[in-house]
Amino acid sequence: MKRLPFDYAVRNLGRSRLRLAATIGGSALVVLLVVTAAAFVQGMRRSLTISPDSTNVILLASGSEESVERSQIGNSVPSHAIAGISGIREELGTQFVSPEIHMALVVSREAGNPEELRTVLRGVTPTAYLVHPQTEIIEGRAPRQGHDEIMVGQLTHEKMGISKSDLAIGESLWFDDRPWEIVGHFRAPGTVMDAEIWMPLTDLQMAANNEELSCVILTLDTAEFADVDAWTKTRLDLELVAISESEYYASLQRFYRPVQLMVWVTAALMALSGLLGGLNTLYAAFSARTREVGMLQSLGFPRRAIFLSILQESVLAASTGALMACVFSWVLLDGVAVRFSMGVFQLSVDSGATAAGLVAGVLTGIVGSIPPALRCLRLPIPSALKAT
Repeated sequence: MKRLPFDYAVRNLGRSRLRLAATIGGSALVVLLVVTAAAFVQGMRRSLTISPDSTNVILLASGSEESVERSQIGNSVPSHAIAGISGIREELGTQFVSPEIHMALVVSREAGNPEELRTVLRGVTPTAYLVHPQTEIIEGRAPRQGHDEIMVGQLTHEKMGISKSDLAIGESLWFDDRPWEIVGHFRAPGTVMDAEIWMPLTDLQMAANNEELSCVILTLDTAEFADVDAWTKTRLDLELVAISESEYYASLQRFYRPVQLMVWVTAALMALSGLLGGLNTLYAAFSARTREVGMLQSLGFPRRAIFLSILQESVLAASTGALMACVFSWVLLDGVAVRFSMGVFQLSVDSGATAAGLVAGVLTGIVGSIPPALRCLRLPIPSALKAT
């Protein structure tokens, strides 16, 4: 087959700067929407994912498997678990058993301030840092019991909708009619803990006037999940249920799956609108080149060769827009915080999101070129040469 040279398609791109800009812009819009949707889904998935190698088991109240914040168990459960379950991880005489309270509260930055800043507080003991090894204090120190002190995550300000400086060390947050001084910052990348406020367990119990716990988290050593599950079934008086930490967060992922699907559908509909706009641009562009297509056929170039050249031209322009959109999203969108009911997650423009965007850009170029190319090529050569 006699083919048109590749540089013919490249030179055609510069014949109309307005048409080129419209094609690149349409492709960039489609790709940007696809990358944003992929980054959203990937970021939410990461924040609700625990390593499959995690050996943590959560003890919750029966019937509260879907929300640890609704769970209420007795204050004596940690000691019963230590006595009844063999094989819990232990180092230097300290067993990895973390009693915790998870509570959503409304706080303010100063006394009498009518603003309502919603956040999640977690009451913990020092063993929480053992069962949650991904948690790292990056500034300041851990809060002391009985001193009205708290420690905030690096994304807590995003969850509360305030500036980062409002949660600097030395600042205070008000709840329970008194100020709580911020003495430290911590991070737990890729987890919901990154947007929480941590404080001593007993302090939160007194502030909330609640002596019960939300959960107890165990780290297993020689024991297996079946051992913990069997123990909870023998202690009916405690009304407990055991669930592995990885399974708990997997259930949360399933709960938020409709939200992720809605994001994909919205992005697809908006991308389709951008694609239809690009089709109009290409239709107008190739309609003005009908005589050129007829001349190429009269010179002996088959329709397949002309179609291939048009396809190359369209894919080149669309790919340029795709690359621009990927760079733009990586620079401006990667790491952007998004609030949701569980806390905060960051958009993740990783290799998967970038690949999805590039594929969408190439497909936009291919699909967008087919209808106008077929419209030009279906005309007989005499009719094409007489076109205006």
